[in-house]
Amino acid sequence: MSVDYDIIIIGGGPGGLTAGLYAARANMRAILLEKALPGGQIANTHEVEDYPGFEHIGGPELASRMENHARKFGLEVVTTGAEEVWCEGDERVVRTSDGKELRAYAIILATGGSPNLLHVPGENELSGLGVSYCAICDGAFFKDQIIVVVGGGDAAVEEGIFLTRFGSRVIIIHRRDELRAAKIIQKRAFANPKIEFVWDSVVEKINGDQKVTSVSVKNVKTGQKSLIECGAVFIFIGFKPNSDLVREEMEKDAGGYIITNERMETSVPGIYACGDVRHQLVKQITNAVGDATTAAVAAEKYIEAIHDKELINQ
Repeated sequence: MSVDYDIIIIGGGPGGLTAGLYAARANMRAILLEKALPGGQIANTHEVEDYPGFEHIGGPELASRMENHARKFGLEVVTTGAEEVWCEGDERVVRTSDGKELRAYAIILATGGSPNLLHVPGENELSGLGVSYCAICDGAFFKDQIIVVVGGGDAAVEEGIFLTRFGSRVIIIHRRDELRAAKIIQKRAFANPKIEFVWDSVVEKINGDQKVTSVSVKNVKTGQKSLIECGAVFIFIGFKPNSDLVREEMEKDAGGYIITNERMETSVPGIYACGDVRHQLVKQITNAVGDATTAAVAAEKYIEAIHDKELINQ
């Protein structure tokens, strides 16, 4: 059975669109599958200030520019999800949400992931207006303001420490009476005079009209409720990578992130990963774009090797 494409890219965030751009520019038959709007999470980001070349740009505008750039070079973008990926010899097969089977020599997983949500009133309504899941992305927007951090693991405490560079105070709210973060991280946080802790408590509501103004908090042991005024709420209660598409066993870390080598190759030949779905230090647009460039070039070389083998066997 002949392949439909050289490369299938799953996911339309910055990583997927960059991979599509490089694949299309290399004259590869490339298709990108995205179940929602191209752009991924940046399409829902109010403003981006940390992408080189733009002092600030709206997330939807940056996503649109990336998509148009990739389409200009011939990338095919289809609004559909991917349900499963598997291998058949040199072919890689994707079953889409609309029941089709697409075949290619290589697949690039740019499927990202999603932060765990609090699921409280105000969280969705104020997302991007003071509610954030990325301190590096958004911390600078809240200089000299009171910042609330929700969570007690390594990410929450480390990001809380980072946010003290901007906020007048950082209040870490944790549902238990002790942190889960590593001891050395805890020591740094306890030693920081700008960090306060609210123990045994949960956020019940995020308040504000067009921007965050406070959080409603409940003590889970006493039931006592209180209001904490703040300009931002950063939520760090876990992140789930979308890494379960591939039928074959694939190497992942304890958090479910796909492990790759420096060529963005996964442990399954012909399948590459880039961006937030991959095991790495930070989740940034620039990371995803760099990963995707490498993945597309590596996939092109992988496909060339398959064609060379076919020529030898003719």
